[in-house]
Amino acid sequence: MIQWPKTNDALGTVNRGNPAESGLCTLCRSDCQGKCETWTACLKGRKLLYPRDFGRITSGSANTTHVGVNYNNLRIQGYNYGSNAAAHGLSNSADDCIFPNVSLESEFGYQLKTKVKLPIMTGALGSTFIAAKYWESFATGAALVGFPIVIGENVVGIDKQAVLENGKVVKAPELDRRINTYMKYFSGYGAIIVQINVEDARNGVAEYVIDKYGDDIIVEIKWGQGAKNIGGEIQVSDIEYATFLKNRGYVVDPDPTKPEVIEGYKHGAIKSFARHSRLGFTEATNAEEAEAAFMKQVEYLRGLGYKRITLKTGAFGTEALAMAMKFASKANLDLLTIDGAGGGTGMSPWNMMETWGVPSILLHSKAYEYANILKSTGQRVVDLAFGGGLAREDHIIKALSLGGEFTKLVCLGRSIMIPGFLGSNIEGVLKPERKAEVNGNWSELPKSVVEHGTKAEDIFAGYYDLQAVVGPEAMKTMPYGAIAIWTMADKLAAGLQQFLAGLRKFSVTELDRGDIYSANRETEKETGIPFITDAGDEKAKAILKG
Repeated sequence: MIQWPKTNDALGTVNRGNPAESGLCTLCRSDCQGKCETWTACLKGRKLLYPRDFGRITSGSANTTHVGVNYNNLRIQGYNYGSNAAAHGLSNSADDCIFPNVSLESEFGYQLKTKVKLPIMTGALGSTFIAAKYWESFATGAALVGFPIVIGENVVGIDKQAVLENGKVVKAPELDRRINTYMKYFSGYGAIIVQINVEDARNGVAEYVIDKYGDDIIVEIKWGQGAKNIGGEIQVSDIEYATFLKNRGYVVDPDPTKPEVIEGYKHGAIKSFARHSRLGFTEATNAEEAEAAFMKQVEYLRGLGYKRITLKTGAFGTEALAMAMKFASKANLDLLTIDGAGGGTGMSPWNMMETWGVPSILLHSKAYEYANILKSTGQRVVDLAFGGGLAREDHIIKALSLGGEFTKLVCLGRSIMIPGFLGSNIEGVLKPERKAEVNGNWSELPKSVVEHGTKAEDIFAGYYDLQAVVGPEAMKTMPYGAIAIWTMADKLAAGLQQFLAGLRKFSVTELDRGDIYSANRETEKETGIPFITDAGDEKAKAILKG
């Protein structure tokens, strides 16, 4: 197993726990005091693109060994001449061909396009309590930056205040809160996507959303995610709440209504309960029956009035991937998110997450191959989003390039949540009257924050940039977690612009597979991306022979 380094001396970043390929710790804590690369980017913004201690150091790359097949073993090309700047309203002069002029705007969708200012989206932020606690930061930050945020499965089902009549929801306070929080700062870029799983469909969530909010909301059918091959889970410690969830129709383990479980809970032997969703397509026995059931579901959602429908699938095998791509394309869906193994979670069986499913780079490579098969037979190919263990700007470039013309967005899961945690912890210290409301975990600012400042205006590099957008009055009540998201997004955006300028491309929509190469032969074989010294070799030899 590859061990990723815990420290980066050049950037001055350190992982608290064991880092994954994304650069995040395998266990990312909401009370963390720093300071991995993503955590630090929430404070420093684009400054973190560069090595620390300028003027006193020189720096050199440590990334010279490439082992195995993973996103780390794709490298990004660069070119020494040419520009497509003129195609984007610029001249091809050196004065115009500067990285801040690179456009990061993109869009996805079939007939009704959804615009984004940054080619990313969140993973599903559903019924795990951590999503609810920090939603104000997550949603506000996403709306301000201009990328889609996904309200995950089961939000209505676990809400004690939600009212169901005849099995259908008629009141959903938590779902309403999440939608309204995002819409407060929505400016036409991004979207709210509401997931529908088996329980949500039974509870009438799709009907509730369309009746109350109309077709401004995107509805997403949920097949799975990269962290598990079963339905979503949460953990609760209150037996009364566990019983409530069982009565709502969920699978609860252990069963809180069994006498022996009740006794075990009373004596402290059982301290928590896991709530599970049901599996989809259980009545289908083959791909044809699954397709019929899927098309029926899509037709029903369109009949309700939804103009934009998406699908989220997980790290299942190649047959399931082909089904997702074929069905989504045939049904004219607006987006298919493909989440590979390595995908994050708020609650999944650990060894399942470690050992099941197809790793992201392999799944995404097959998705490109299958997309070309669909295209070669004259079929429309649904727009794709790739996710699963991706966090940095180089990951975004690599994933968009690997998927070529078909990939429009990169799904960032846990990395988008970190600024929400960090900002809320800072706000809880600087505004103690808000500590409980924002779920702050700190009693004082740690050294890792104080080195940046002791006031929000000093701590967040993006503070005044955001203030220029929303105004001083809005900043007085702006969630610090949203400021942190804005600041981190600024780092991602500047990093993307720099890579794209080096590729001589002045729009993110023009990335293609020629913009990356494989760092070892094994990666070349699995991805179809040429090995470093093979990429462009024919052109090189033609120059020498000419």
